[in-house]
Formats: sequence, structure tokens, C-alpha cells
Amino acid sequence: MARTFPDIAGSRYILLTTFTRDGRPKPTAVWAAPAGDKLLVITQEKSWKVKRIRNTQRVTIAKCDRTGKPKSEPVEATAKILDKSANAATYDALGNQYGLLGKTFNVASKLRGGMKNNVTIEIEAAA
Repeated sequence: MARTFPDIAGSRYILLTTFTRDGRPKPTAVWAAPAGDKLLVITQEKSWKVKRIRNTQRVTIAKCDRTGKPKSEPVEATAKILDKSANAATYDALGNQYGLLGKTFNVASKLRGGMKNNVTIEIEAAA
């Protein structure tokens, strides 16, 4: 089982857990692309995970399958919402990470207004 941020960052699917104001965990399976020692995720700006990250930057990540079933123990991390100007680079990174499927996702997302309706979540290991 992976127990370090880099081990989990190399996974095909990441279980990103954000936390409510009262501390309840809210896990979500996401695609994530490595960017140096960080991970990039694209998501809708109005999603609950974005609202929770704006409240508290504390998150955990774990390996998971495509349905969100955990495959490792979680690792503490921090997340922040980047300016929309980062979206193009995030789409490129996801396209590179997930190949043809990622590129297809990118086209569909952009056609639905992804460049203006989505934001990038940047995740890094907790200090």
C-alpha cells in the first residue's frame, strides 16, 4: 500500500477527500496529473469540493479505483484553488497523463465551457 504523496500521485485514480466545516470527510474520485511535486485536478468552479477547499485547505489523497474504492491509506495534503489562467496547462497535463481518453475528456469539457466554468485544484504534500 502506498503511504507517501509521490506514491499516490502516480496513481491512475486519486481519492481526494475534502472536509466540511464540522470536519466530516467527503471523498471524491478524481483524475489528477503530476506537475513537479504537486498534483493538478480540474473541476467545476461551483462544485462542493471547491467550496470546501475554500473553507479549509486540508485534504487527504489516496489511491483508488475508478469507482472511488480506496486502494491505500490516505496521506495528508493541502489544496488550493488556482486562477482560471491555469486551466489550459491543467487540461494539457491531464491530456498527457491519460492519453486519448484524457484528450477526449478535454475536448468535451472545453465544449461545455470548461475554460470559464472550471478551476484548477493544486494539491501538495502537507508540510
